[in-house]
Amino acid sequence: MKILIGAGLGFVLTLILLPFLLNMLQGTGFTRSNYRGENIPVGMGLIFVFIYVMAFLLVRWYSPEMVLSFLVGLVFFALLGLIDDLLGSHESRGLKGHFGALFHGRLTTGALKALGGGLGALLISSITLPGRPWWEVFTAALLIALAANTINLVDLRPGRAIKIFYLWFLILLAVFQGRGAMLLLAPLAGGLLSCAPVDLKARAMLGDTGSNLMGAALGMVSAWTMSFPAQLTLVALLLLLHVFTEKFSLTQIIEKNSFLRFLDNLGRTK
Repeated sequence: MKILIGAGLGFVLTLILLPFLLNMLQGTGFTRSNYRGENIPVGMGLIFVFIYVMAFLLVRWYSPEMVLSFLVGLVFFALLGLIDDLLGSHESRGLKGHFGALFHGRLTTGALKALGGGLGALLISSITLPGRPWWEVFTAALLIALAANTINLVDLRPGRAIKIFYLWFLILLAVFQGRGAMLLLAPLAGGLLSCAPVDLKARAMLGDTGSNLMGAALGMVSAWTMSFPAQLTLVALLLLLHVFTEKFSLTQIIEKNSFLRFLDNLGRTK
């Protein structure tokens, strides 16, 4: 019931505030060319920073210490994404491209996001998992950082990041519905329902601001609910996905598979 209340609150707040944010992004010229070459507002995911502040003020949530850590993590990862939305270029792609540029003395926003995300994730896991062995803290940090970048990896077409978020969220909910940390994802799950029509119709992009925030939220809650062996398994899977996407295009693979293509296009305006 608490998860439903939190999701409902996130849905309503986002529904009310989203038009104002989109008008602001459009009015300030904060736009970017999407995959169809259309200039549309980017950074729509910034709305969730405000939604969470309002939600946590209005509702008594989980442990105050964990709520504060979660909120700080969201703001930090959203800020890293916002920097990429504002200043990022397409000259370097993938972790290999960004760190290759760094090796040659050029810092890209992608490398800054990866390095900052790793350090931020390590700090968050150190604070929220006191007394745990260093290898558990390090694994949790890897999980948070990789989760944030994973949603970035898939956010190449309208609605794709939201669909992956819900898949991950529903699996966590099915397995860990009794864990208090699941409440932390409720406002985001509800808010994304309000954002989904705008994203699917390619009227605005969540941007790296949104995908970074969404992934970090999933990563933090996963690290706080899953057993250590389960975290290791998930980290291994995410690492394999990152290695795979350095060599192969997810979009091309999806386009070649009729079932994946159907799911990917579901709800999207072509």
